[in-house]
Amino acid sequence: MEIDDLPLAEFAFPGPLRDSLVAAILSGAKTSTTGLLIGYERANEPLPEVGQRSALVDSEGRRVAVIELTDVRVVRLADVDLQHALDEGEGDESVAQWRAGHETFWHSAEVRAELGDPGFTVDDDTLVVAERFRLVHVVRP
Repeated sequence: MEIDDLPLAEFAFPGPLRDSLVAAILSGAKTSTTGLLIGYERANEPLPEVGQRSALVDSEGRRVAVIELTDVRVVRLADVDLQHALDEGEGDESVAQWRAGHETFWHSAEVRAELGDPGFTVDDDTLVVAERFRLVHVVRP
């Protein structure tokens, strides 16, 4: 399958955060990610599946790499483990630090607007989609 035929893997929103996440994936530092289950439900999108390949896009919408899912789990936010947090490659050194950063993102105006809920908040029982992936191909400019 050609990269142009693959579904898009968009991390965060276009801008500095996406740019840093894409750089971490390309460097091999980031091999996991976490999304909100409610986001899939509200968008009426199926959950990702192991083996699924996606085209990683940068803030400019360019397809820069192909990633492949190696594990997908739905877990309570409180059950995200340290290894998953570390493998997100964002420099967090504890689950508490990882969670604080993710809560800031999930409580942002952009996420709340995307969910259609201006007062959305997470708690220990919020279900998240914990994904692991591998870098399959990097597009050379």
